[in-house]
Amino acid sequence: MSVSYYSSSFSKIGLGYNFNDRLWSELRLYSYTSLLDITPEIVVCYNIVKKENHNVYLGFGANINYYTGFVLPVGVQFTPIEKFDRFTLHIEFQPTLDFMQGDIIMQSSWGIRYRF
Repeated sequence: MSVSYYSSSFSKIGLGYNFNDRLWSELRLYSYTSLLDITPEIVVCYNIVKKENHNVYLGFGANINYYTGFVLPVGVQFTPIEKFDRFTLHIEFQPTLDFMQGDIIMQSSWGIRYRF
């Protein structure tokens, strides 16, 4: 299990689960929206590069409400301090295909993750 925070124009918080060293999933909730616009997002990601101090991942998922469509997260997670290997920083780029608006939205974020 893990918790994460993504900082961007629409910040997100996430609750994740690692199935193994390569495959993981995360339920994310967008913040900075009204109660009517609470937007859940679920993604499944795969670590295409798995090293001791960093991972490169890509994934697929969907969200509904403020944005409604598919998402394709691509990111890097890295461990800045070896002694605290449960704590990682991440940078993510996420194209989002919004069905309601018919747009492709390019999101990017940085954040932190803690694995239990």
